[in-house]
Amino acid sequence: MRLAIINGSPRRKKSNSKILTDHFLKGYYQGCTDEVPVRYLAGQKRTEEALSLFEQAETVIIIFPLYTDSMPGMVKEFFEEISKPGIIRPRRIGFIVQSGFPEAIHSVFVERYLAKLVKRLKREYLGTVIKGGVEGIQIMPPGMTRKLFNHFEELGRYFAGHGEFSPEIMKALRKPYTLSGRRRMMFNLLKHTGLTNYYWNTHLKKNGAWEKRFDRPYEMAGIE
Repeated sequence: MRLAIINGSPRRKKSNSKILTDHFLKGYYQGCTDEVPVRYLAGQKRTEEALSLFEQAETVIIIFPLYTDSMPGMVKEFFEEISKPGIIRPRRIGFIVQSGFPEAIHSVFVERYLAKLVKRLKREYLGTVIKGGVEGIQIMPPGMTRKLFNHFEELGRYFAGHGEFSPEIMKALRKPYTLSGRRRMMFNLLKHTGLTNYYWNTHLKKNGAWEKRFDRPYEMAGIE
């Protein structure tokens, strides 16, 4: 098996990670006809299937979202599993990390961990593709996602032809690395209108968590 992809998003097939994977594969299949199996980590049975796929593939790409500047717990558990003795590991491992934060800088700390992980596994590290500003792409009009999707198709097409991520596309996807002064000023102005919180407030209400949005469950009573 030449290439396999493992999706570490808790949303599974409803995830933004799946959408990006689909566009990556759309480009990949333009240059390679080998079937690329995709497995999900959400759920015990699916994790076992993903581990089995991990052991069979020559190259594995693991894609997952950034959750509050870190990785989902199921992804961390999977990394602990593949680090155990006796696990058969693919020769080459790469990653795609996407987040709702517009700036790529939020993901570079996870990137350092991933590079060190692969080094400790004594495998070839293909690098980490980082893309911010992904949350909300499922409700955005085509004009707002066309550039992003084209980049991922190009990334897949390049991978099919070269067996690695395109450095140029990786660099393009990381923009912006940090927000410019002008964008920070615009954000500060917009937040007073409530527009910057509209998307998240909608999800809080949808999931019955609106009244609990200021809860601090880990705060110790009586300690200031």
